[in-house]
Amino acid sequence: MKTILIIDDDPLIRKTLAAHFSSEEDYEITLAEDGREGLQKYEENSPDLVILDIRLPDINGLEVLRKIKEINEKAHIIIITAYDDMKTTVEAIKSGAFEYLVKPLDYVELDLTIDKAFQARGLENKLSYLVEEKLKEFTIDNIIGRSSQMREVFKLIGSVVNNRANVLIQGESGTGKELCAKAIHYNSHFKNEPFIVINCSAISDTLLESELFGHVKGAFTDAVYETKGKFEIAGKGTLFLDEVGDVSPNLQSKMLRVIESRDFMKVGGEKVLKTEARIIAATNQDLIALIKKEQFREDLYYRLKVVEINLPPLRERKEDIPELVAYLLEKINRELRKNVRKVPPQVMKALMNFPWKGNVRELENALTRAAILAKGDVVLEENLPLESGEKKLFPQRLVAIKEVESQYIQHVLKSVKGSKTQASQILQISRPTLDKKIKDYNISL
Repeated sequence: MKTILIIDDDPLIRKTLAAHFSSEEDYEITLAEDGREGLQKYEENSPDLVILDIRLPDINGLEVLRKIKEINEKAHIIIITAYDDMKTTVEAIKSGAFEYLVKPLDYVELDLTIDKAFQARGLENKLSYLVEEKLKEFTIDNIIGRSSQMREVFKLIGSVVNNRANVLIQGESGTGKELCAKAIHYNSHFKNEPFIVINCSAISDTLLESELFGHVKGAFTDAVYETKGKFEIAGKGTLFLDEVGDVSPNLQSKMLRVIESRDFMKVGGEKVLKTEARIIAATNQDLIALIKKEQFREDLYYRLKVVEINLPPLRERKEDIPELVAYLLEKINRELRKNVRKVPPQVMKALMNFPWKGNVRELENALTRAAILAKGDVVLEENLPLESGEKKLFPQRLVAIKEVESQYIQHVLKSVKGSKTQASQILQISRPTLDKKIKDYNISL
């Protein structure tokens, strides 16, 4: 029989979970209402699986997680919590949690997760080795999001910070690929080593080779002294290859050799140098499509994407926008020495409905503009550049002229903040005529 320990201070959660599992004959359930009781019952019963809440009245759930892992490093622990953010998610996964689920629980997802946990436990019992995960304090809070897509990103970050695997980060421009790379580096055991960034699309092929590998004096016309390349400067740290999809096929082959052999030579040099840098690459391009066009090496692609992280565009995680707005305004206020903190509901609605083709970077630029133009502490819609592409003079479908007239009158009134005097002047109609049209078209001010 499989044994499960449930540690949660909410009696309703304990009762609901116990009832859910009681329908299964294969489960024996033990309950604990706080961290100390949970640890005691874990030591007494050595359950096969633990379901653990983060927020407990006595000991933080993450600390309970760590203590259980100290007792049994192979323990399978599923975190459940209503407190959902990047810091908690990453720290839980880093500390060895098997999975991180958000309340209210989806019981289908919970059952699938438990099945996976028991399958993993069965496999581990057959294996002669286990990858050891070390614990470390989490310090990065600047990737914002509580959407399901971002929670998966946080889990992946937590999974790679304590190893040296190469990582490929893919996502549109402005989604935060460099932030993601920094979160990995600065929470790793090598956080005190250099984090070196090189934009592969901003440098010509010849200069990029020199930037990556360095060159000796006299290697080419302007090589008046010997220089170190980024692979050498990075040391045991991280080399972040931004826009790696723009690297030429010729240089791709040289990069592949470095990644495979961990050695290289400076341009014009003969001495073989070693690199211990971790490679994190990023691109906004479809590398598979480039491979099919023979513009990117397939073997390099698989060397770079030992672990792949896909950052979702902002339009696919609109529920994150309010939290992002709050975070970005805090950052902008510090930089501009402003105090713009209030966002009216209609403005937040407009922000959430905007497509944000430039993603988080475009949102930050828009909020910076609004903060600069703000006269007080409120973000005003007229200060936000929310023009969504090309303006259309006519609706796509064919309609009666009165509908077009109604829409245009509404647009003019909104533009002049409801001033009928200004609107009638712009429309070149009398005030009584405007009043009649407002009434006839049922236009709300």
